[in-house]
Amino acid sequence: MQIITDLHIHSRFSRACSKALTLENISATCEIKGVDVVATGDFTHPQWFKEIKEQLVEKESGLYVLKNNKTRFILATEISCIYTRDGKCRRLHICILAPNIKAVEKINASLTKAGCNLKSDGRPIIGMDVRDLARLCFEADEKCMIIPAHIWTPWFAMFGSKSGFDSIQECLGKYSDKIFAIETGLSSDPPMNWRVKNLDKISIISNSDAHSLPNIAREANVFEIDENKLSYDKICDVIKENNPKSFLYTIEFYPEEGMYHIDGHRECKFSCEPAKSKRLKNICPVCKKPLVIGVLNRVQELADPKRPENYINKNRIPFKKLIELDKIIAQALNIKSRSSKRVQAEYKNLLDNLGTEFDILLNIDKNKLNKITLPEITEGIIRVRKGKVNITPGFDGQYGKIKIFKDSERINFQKKLF
Repeated sequence: MQIITDLHIHSRFSRACSKALTLENISATCEIKGVDVVATGDFTHPQWFKEIKEQLVEKESGLYVLKNNKTRFILATEISCIYTRDGKCRRLHICILAPNIKAVEKINASLTKAGCNLKSDGRPIIGMDVRDLARLCFEADEKCMIIPAHIWTPWFAMFGSKSGFDSIQECLGKYSDKIFAIETGLSSDPPMNWRVKNLDKISIISNSDAHSLPNIAREANVFEIDENKLSYDKICDVIKENNPKSFLYTIEFYPEEGMYHIDGHRECKFSCEPAKSKRLKNICPVCKKPLVIGVLNRVQELADPKRPENYINKNRIPFKKLIELDKIIAQALNIKSRSSKRVQAEYKNLLDNLGTEFDILLNIDKNKLNKITLPEITEGIIRVRKGKVNITPGFDGQYGKIKIFKDSERINFQKKLF
C-alpha cells in the first residue's frame, strides 16, 4: 500500500500562518489531496497541544485521527534554535517527530524547565544548542526522530550560508549518528544533495513546511507500507532503512521556484548564478553590500569536487517534481490567483470526477483527463509530469516564477475551442 506523507507543517498558532489551519481543516485537505499521514505541527504550543490531546485518538501505534476521519496525524513540531557557538551566531530550524503523547509531554516540560517560552509561537525560538535539544528529545524517548529542516536555507538551517555548519558531525557532535534524515527544503532537490558526500548515508526527505492549507504536500514522501503494519515505528524504519523497495520516491517542488535558490538582493532587484557571484566577490553591484548567498551556491561549496552539477546517483531514492493542481489550472486559464472562483470550480470538477489531487497529478492518463477538463489544463498536467516548464529562479526570499505556457500557446488553445 502506497502511503503519502507530509511530516512538516504548521498550525494556526505559528507566526505568519493561516487561521484556517485547524485539525479538522488539515484532515479534510489531506483527504482531498491524497495525503495519508500528516504532521500535527507545533506540538510545543500549549493551546495546540491541548487541542491535539482533546480531538485526536490513537488509530495505530503513534498515529492519530479525528473521529470519523481517515487522515493519520503524526506528532511533530519545528523548533528554531538561535545560539552562539565558536564565536558565531547559529540559527537552525529542527523538526522533531515523537512516538506518543507521553513523549511530547516530557519534551515540552523539559523545554519549559530550561526557560523556553513555548507560548510565544507555534514554532518557538529557543536559545539552546541543537546538541542539547537532541539530548533532551532522546531523553524523553529514544524513538524520537531529529530531522534538520530545509537544510540549505541561508538564514535558518544546518548548512545555511548565514549561520550554519559544514557537516552533520560539526553541528550535532555525538548525536550525529542518530540523525537518519535531512529535509531538502523548497530551494533544493535530491540531486543537489547527492553531490554532498557527507549526506551519502542519510535519507533525503521532502515536506511542505506548509503555512496554509493549499500548500500542504507541495513536497511529500511516498512509502510502501503494509496497511496492517502502519505505525509511527514503521514510518521511522522506512526512513532509516533508505531502501527504494519501501521508500518509493519523494515529491518535489521545482527548486528554482524556491525563495533562496540562487544569490541576490531582493531590494536591489538583482540576482545571479554562483559563477557570477564569484566574479563579483559576493558583493551586490547595486548597493555594494554582501549578496545573500543562496542554496545552489552553498551546495557547490560543500559538494564533492568529483560530483558536478546534474550528478546522478541511481542508487538513491528517486523523485518526481510537481506543481500543485490549482496552480496548473490558473496558468492554463491565464488567471493570476489560484484561489479565484473559476480556478477553484475547475479544481473541484477534476476532484469530483477523477479522485485525489495526487491521483490527477501523477496517475490519470491524458485521454481520461481530456474527457473531464479543458485541453490546456490536460496539457499543463502532462508538461509538469515531463518537466517541460520554464522558471526564473527565486532569490533572497522571493519565490521564482514558473511558466508552463507561452502566451501564444494559450491563444491557440482558445482558437481550437471555438
